This record gives sequence, C-alpha cells and structure tokens, in this order.
Amino acid sequence: MPANLPPEARAKWIKVMDARTPEEKIKALEEFISSVPKHKGTENLLLWARRRLSQLREEVEEKKKKKSGKGPKFFIEKEGAAQLVLLGIPNSGKSTLLGKMTNAKPIITDYPYSTRRPVPGMLFYEDLQFQIIDTPSIPFDTGERVGWTGRVLGLARNADGILIVIDLTKNPLLQLKGIVTELENHGIILKKPKAHIKFEKTNSGGHNIVLAGKLIDGTIEDVKKLLLDYKIYHAILKISGEASLDDIESVILGDRTYKPSIILANKIDVPEAKKNLEKLLRTGVEKHIKVIPVSGVTGENLDEIGKEIFKMLGIIRIYTKQPNGDIASSPLVLKKGSTVMDVAKHIHSRIAKNFRYAKIWGKSVKYPGERVGSEHIVEDGDIIEIYAKG
Repeated sequence: MPANLPPEARAKWIKVMDARTPEEKIKALEEFISSVPKHKGTENLLLWARRRLSQLREEVEEKKKKKSGKGPKFFIEKEGAAQLVLLGIPNSGKSTLLGKMTNAKPIITDYPYSTRRPVPGMLFYEDLQFQIIDTPSIPFDTGERVGWTGRVLGLARNADGILIVIDLTKNPLLQLKGIVTELENHGIILKKPKAHIKFEKTNSGGHNIVLAGKLIDGTIEDVKKLLLDYKIYHAILKISGEASLDDIESVILGDRTYKPSIILANKIDVPEAKKNLEKLLRTGVEKHIKVIPVSGVTGENLDEIGKEIFKMLGIIRIYTKQPNGDIASSPLVLKKGSTVMDVAKHIHSRIAKNFRYAKIWGKSVKYPGERVGSEHIVEDGDIIEIYAKG
C-alpha cells in the first residue's frame, strides 16, 4: 500500500483531486506518476494510477468520437435503487441473463463479442427497481486485453455492485481468478475490508474525524497529520471497523474501492455444470461472495437475484407520509443504520435544518406512531412523518 510518499508527490496528488475535467486529470496524473518514487511500497499505487490514466484517455477519446458521431456510448446514467454491472467472458450468457431478468432486449448470438456497447435493463424486486448493465465481454480467463477493457472496468468502478457471470461449461477457477485479478489491477476489490472509511473534503470546519472503530497503528493526531500532509485542511472522515493509516491514505488517494458482488454461476442446466459448480464452491469463495447457480435458458433461480441484490447492498426502504396524509407509493432507499436525520436530509436540507421530531410506524419502534428524535435508527419498511419548524 502507498506509504511515506514524498511531499512533492503528495502536492501533485492535490492537483489530481482538484482537477475538474478528464483533460485536467490526465495532466495532473501524469505529473503525479512522474513524482512517485519507484519501489515495492508504491507498486500497487503506480499500477492503479497508470490504469486510471488509461481509462481517462479512453474517456476523452470516446467523447471525441461521440462529438463526431462515431463509436459506441459507454457511460450509462444511474437509474433505480442501484446500478449493477454484469461482467464475464465471451459467450458466458450475460446478454441472455439480462433479457430474462429485465425488460431489456439485448442482441443474443452464439458468437463472441456481439455486445459492443453497454445495454441497460431494469430488474423489478418488490417495489424497487435495480438497473442491470450488460457489458462487452472481456476474455478474463486468458488474460488477453481488448480495446474496451478499461472502459468496462470503469463502469464497474462507478456502479453500486457487480454481478460476475461464470460460465459453468468452462473452467470456473480460471474465470474467477482472471476477473478478480483484473478488477484488483483497476483498484476494485471484492472482499469486504475490515474497515469502512468515508472521506469527504469540505470548505470549512477543520478536521471532523469520527472514530466508531479502532485505529490499529496510529492516533487521531496521526490521521490529522496525514490530512495536512496532503494539504487537506477541512474534511469529514468517518472510520468504523479496524483501520490502518495506510487504509486511510488509500481512501484519500482513491486507489482502492470495494464493490459488493454476486457470482451468477450460469448454464447450470448443462450436464457437466454441476461438477464445475462444485469446483468453484471448493475454493471457499462463498465466504466472501454469494454464489447463485442459474440458467439463462430455463430461468432457474433467476427469481432469487433481486432478493440477493437487496441483501448484498445493505439497503432499506423508508416510506414517508404527511400528517393525516397518504403513504408515499415509492420508498426512499437508504443504507442500513440510517437515522431519522438521514431521512430528513434525503427529503430536503430545509427539513433537516428545521427538524423537531418524527413519528414512526414499523419495526424500529415499540408501538405505532411512536415519537422519536433525529438520531433514532430506522429499519426497512418503516413509515415516517417528519415535523419541522414552519
């Protein structure tokens, strides 16, 4: 992990963080890379920085093609409760799964690379919709690079989660290893880290560090010093779990991001698939990633995917209502552990600022309509009325 970067490199990184356009980021990243000393401690950081530089160059090239009317569009605006990206090798059945799971009409062929641009579809789960993106295939099992690799993995980095499609008619271990390796090379990790760190630069207020866990190799003062080394004078940093200073520095640099994932072990309807599924499960992968055996042909277990996505993302649904009014038909979608104040902020900053109290009907209270304060933790399915100063 990155550690002990010289002041010059840290100063260059500030320029990367402050850059607004892809062109500005490219220039700043080039300067940053040239300022980082080359040794074992910076190998992963430099690998990530070069990969990110490559992605940015591809983005700029795509914009040029878009202006000229050439080339496919790769960026997909997020819709629904969450966006998830399908990743898999050629002919793994991603497009077939997308067509079965959602309202999308992808092109499905028996030859590889028929999908040349991202295709979105909406998966309905109860009263939620999840946006599922089919992507051009990457030969993860061979290590071969194709022209759209960086852009596809850029989509994965931007998404809320990843659906990994494993073809059970081929070696599942090679596929999984290739996917994990390529994702890690692009700064995407699938194993949930011990620490959850949320970092946000602000314009005032100094360093607001909230420690709800444990710093394993430093103190709050060390964290403040690290922020000052990067010339970050105002920031909110929330730390839960067991975190190291390297973990915090990695979040500041943005070189690693955790993405919750599900493995869709596809083509379970084929005779040899069950043996390959056993091989996959013997790796112990299910300790970190849920594995669902599915078939895009027969539809087996496809009805489980929405429920598992909901669980994986750690989200809850909160229903608002006006006093003596009807309950909103569409829920607010928040993270587990959210408070009444989080709900208020989600509705409107003015309501949060003038908050007085709330009434709740649901699992988080002892009786219907209980009056609660701003720090009350809400649960999935709660109905909430918020009372604010006029």
